[in-house]
Amino acid sequence: MPKLKHLAIRTEDTGKLATFYMDVFEMQMLHKDKNEGGAIFLTDGYFNLAILPNHEQNAPNGLYHFGFEVESGEKIVERMKKVNPNKLPKGRPNGRPYAETRGSDPDGNYFDISEHGFSVVVPLGEEKKSS
Repeated sequence: MPKLKHLAIRTEDTGKLATFYMDVFEMQMLHKDKNEGGAIFLTDGYFNLAILPNHEQNAPNGLYHFGFEVESGEKIVERMKKVNPNKLPKGRPNGRPYAETRGSDPDGNYFDISEHGFSVVVPLGEEKKSS
């Protein structure tokens, strides 16, 4: 069964929001982008919370997407084909270390699909090498 393991929030101040979740909920930093104000990834040991900078004009802060860890991304695509064959997951851009594909539900909510999970940073193109 796929496991919900990842949630991403957009914000104007990634450091401030990450500090809140670390101080209040004792989340641990998993990864931090090198650039100031970049993405920060937190974990509670099971669930991954991505705090992402909101660089898009007219995009609201708040919930951006969530992610499922699955055994087989192909199996998920086959299930989605039965529901809506015109709206299948697409590959993530290079440099996205956590999920291989992104799709959306019927209401347009984005979700990531990852076979290697959200706790280990695996740059795209290197997931096969680490096996």
